[in-house]
Amino acid sequence: MSFAPSPPEPSKPDSPWAPLAAGVFRALWIAQLVSNIGSWMQTVGAQWLLIGDNAALVTLVQTASSLPIVLLALPSGVVADRFDRRTVLLAAQFAMLTVSCVLTALAFTDALTPVLLLALTFLLGCGTALMGPAWQAIQPELVERRRLPQAAALGAVNMNLARAVGPALGGVVVAAAGAGWVFAFNAASYLGIAAVLLLWRRPATASPAGGDEKLLAALYAGRRYVWHAPGVRRVLLRTVLFIPGGAALWSLLPVIASRSLGLGSDGYGLLLGAVGVGAVAGAFVLPRLRRVLGANGVLGVGALVFACVLAVLATVRIPWLAAVVLLPAGLAWIGVLSTLNAAVQTRLPGWVRARGLGVYLLVFQGGQALTAPLWGALAVCLGLPASLLVGSALMLVSAVSVRRWPLHDAAHIDPSPSDHWPVPPLVFEPGPTDGPVLVSVAYRVAPENHAAFTERMDRVARSRRRTGAFTWGLYQDGNDPAQFIENYLVASWSEHLAQHHTRLTATDRHHEEQARRLLVPGTAPRVTHAFDAASGPVIPDADDTTSAGWSPSRTSAPPPDAARSR
Repeated sequence: MSFAPSPPEPSKPDSPWAPLAAGVFRALWIAQLVSNIGSWMQTVGAQWLLIGDNAALVTLVQTASSLPIVLLALPSGVVADRFDRRTVLLAAQFAMLTVSCVLTALAFTDALTPVLLLALTFLLGCGTALMGPAWQAIQPELVERRRLPQAAALGAVNMNLARAVGPALGGVVVAAAGAGWVFAFNAASYLGIAAVLLLWRRPATASPAGGDEKLLAALYAGRRYVWHAPGVRRVLLRTVLFIPGGAALWSLLPVIASRSLGLGSDGYGLLLGAVGVGAVAGAFVLPRLRRVLGANGVLGVGALVFACVLAVLATVRIPWLAAVVLLPAGLAWIGVLSTLNAAVQTRLPGWVRARGLGVYLLVFQGGQALTAPLWGALAVCLGLPASLLVGSALMLVSAVSVRRWPLHDAAHIDPSPSDHWPVPPLVFEPGPTDGPVLVSVAYRVAPENHAAFTERMDRVARSRRRTGAFTWGLYQDGNDPAQFIENYLVASWSEHLAQHHTRLTATDRHHEEQARRLLVPGTAPRVTHAFDAASGPVIPDADDTTSAGWSPSRTSAPPPDAARSR
């Protein structure tokens, strides 16, 4: 038996369950649900073992789980873009299985100290960090692009459905049999995902295109892409503005359960379950909310609802009322997270998708890891109610700021690959490491179009930098004002060929076409490629230098007295 990729069956466009029609996605979703239930059971067991200590120590469980994302999200993204993502996911599953078995053995032998518990939780977080970018990067391989928002929402439903079942089940098991059994269930839960991955026949065409890219160069390329992609940067900003207030709930909920509400481990599990039930219910209404409010409206309303929930929890002392209040928190959480996740996925091209998602996970999980101990310390210093009110205020800031910094319209972003650059017509074949390469493009622009042309070239500049250029400039010829010269440097010939063949997108092509519509009619850009005269490839014989595209000067930068830089 094996799983082969299958197209989703026809369904209503707005159906929240449409991605489940794809066989591989459905099998992985079910296996992930079992694994997430195990993870939540373990979280309850770990936090309850530390609940006898102060609030700061309890919140360190959240930090130990999330901190590895801060350290490993970017390298994990490089690994997922450079190697087969299925193999990366399998390696992560078996590594976490091993760590969970050690944790279980220590728990059953009463050898599990707080330090060991936090250290092993940290190692499990390392496994999660390794698989995170690869897991999210394969989603576009499993479902259609138009269904990525539903797929992201189903991922959030998965986590929150597990939150509805796992904590309650974990609390009962811890109270009845001890924490060792929840650790054992979590260890076994990794086997389901591993089995589905082993049976999945991933097409060879889905393998990463950057297999020969050096690790440090690939890391830099991912950072460079995100920095020069305004749509992705805006998603990260919205994440930064939402996560600190959201982390207040997850970090302080164990303290709320034990000290404000007087509940045991089973009661704490039921509170987490209430959040999960709200999130699952939210999956049914999210498509309609998106149609009515739009993505930015969902972000603003979700933050406002979360602010109200935190404010109410600061005053509530009745367990059933607290559980009711947590239901809308789950809906708000899934609404914001699925919107942000879908936004970053739809804005990233395949060649850098895992690295971009690694940056997103770094901001998302890193924000939780860094703020969790701060909420614990704040609860010790100011008290629990005051800390929750501070979190509510941060959420209000997040809600209000949506109007000032909304997500960019995804309709203007198309990350599908575009192989629209012709093969460079050189008279020799440079080596892959030859460089840097100076690419010069000369344009003829009518005087009335100069201002519009320079404005449109700003978007082209971001495209060049996203795909490989480390310097860029636009110059106007001092002797011929109608001629503009675009110069940019790429680190190596292989990096420039990657621009030609794998890195350009339909959006990049659109920006180039917009600028070239302003050229003098009947003219076309003239492109030359020049190499470092001291270390570049050997110049061909003089008789061969008349071939198209060859510049005998080896450098095409305009002289300082004949050009002006923007």
